[in-house]
Amino acid sequence: MPSTPSPPLLRRVPPEVWVGLAWCVAAGYPAVRLGGDATQHPGAAAHGGWAFTLADTVVAFAGAALVRRLPVLSVVLLLVAAFTVTDGWAGGAQVPPGALLAVDTALCLITATRPRRSSRAAFALVMAFLVLHIGLVRGDTVGIFTGTHIGSADGAALLALVAWLVGRSVRQSREHAEALSARSAEEAVTAERLRIAREMHDTVAHSIGIVALQAGAARRVIDRRPERAAQALGEIEAAGRETLAALRRMLVALRRADGDASSAAPQGLADLDRLAGATTAAGVRVEVRRHGEPGPLPLPPEVDLAAFRIVQEAVTNVVRHADVDACVVVVDHRVAGELSVEVTDRGRGRGEVSGGGFGLAGLRERVALLRGGFEAGALPGGGFRVAARLPVPAPVAVSVSTPVAVQVPTPVPVPAEEAGA
Repeated sequence: MPSTPSPPLLRRVPPEVWVGLAWCVAAGYPAVRLGGDATQHPGAAAHGGWAFTLADTVVAFAGAALVRRLPVLSVVLLLVAAFTVTDGWAGGAQVPPGALLAVDTALCLITATRPRRSSRAAFALVMAFLVLHIGLVRGDTVGIFTGTHIGSADGAALLALVAWLVGRSVRQSREHAEALSARSAEEAVTAERLRIAREMHDTVAHSIGIVALQAGAARRVIDRRPERAAQALGEIEAAGRETLAALRRMLVALRRADGDASSAAPQGLADLDRLAGATTAAGVRVEVRRHGEPGPLPLPPEVDLAAFRIVQEAVTNVVRHADVDACVVVVDHRVAGELSVEVTDRGRGRGEVSGGGFGLAGLRERVALLRGGFEAGALPGGGFRVAARLPVPAPVAVSVSTPVAVQVPTPVPVPAEEAGA
């Protein structure tokens, strides 16, 4: 099976590392910008210098380590570290927005990846800290309330809001992508079930129809013509074995996970003679006529299989409903880029055009998937016709030749007087 592709490089970095890096940038940038002069860094000397900064770093790293397991506690530790390292508890100093970079990073990651309850609690906690801090600042410096200017703490509150909104947007995008993926998977499962149902119907319905016809003939002649009854039972056995083999091939194909080429090849138009022989042996003579040549390249598997299934289902309907002893199958390659198949009979029975069966409806759907044309209906002079036109890709060369009629011989037909008994 194909391996799962690796995520992008940035997505491989754990959230704990991102928060830790954000703290290092927030704590180290002021010192680098001021050339290492701690006295120019507000609060740097007041709270104990670099030793105190190292202690705050340990607290911040502890908060970063808990960002996924205990998100709210992680935000608390990061806020404590940020407010302490900047001397934010002092009444006359505002916390610069850059000092809360680790807090904003954690808030964004928590909102994007953790449950909504944790996201809302973390956001409320950050905003409560900042509003409390703004209220404790002496002097008229609260810009968003006074309209004079935007202070540092005001900017920190705005950045926290932006971080929460970004995390929420990422979360919604991920949830939307997951919903689309789940819907696509569900639609794929439904389509696969429909395909399997069509294959099961097309594989089994024809053989069961033959078995039913042969069993009825055997029951009628078992007393007068036991040798014919024995032959009909042999045909029933052959049809049963063929159906089991087809089902086995289908199960092998369904279970195949790596595209093993050793599996049996699917059915196609090459099996028409075998299909015609089995149906003829059951009492309905099938005449196969081929017009034109298929060209140097083989038909695409889906077109080949669809054409065979159309003929198989149409012949099955003849056996079941047409009340006739013969039908004609025409396979036409003469039109460039198109394969045509047609099955006609002159019986008095009915097709499944408006009934509750799934045969013709499934064929119509199969042809529609291949962007072809499908027709099924009664003929003006009596009988029934099923026809389909399937597009063939351009690389398949098509040549025109003289129509060739191939008639499958009748091995042992059931006498008309016995079939109508």
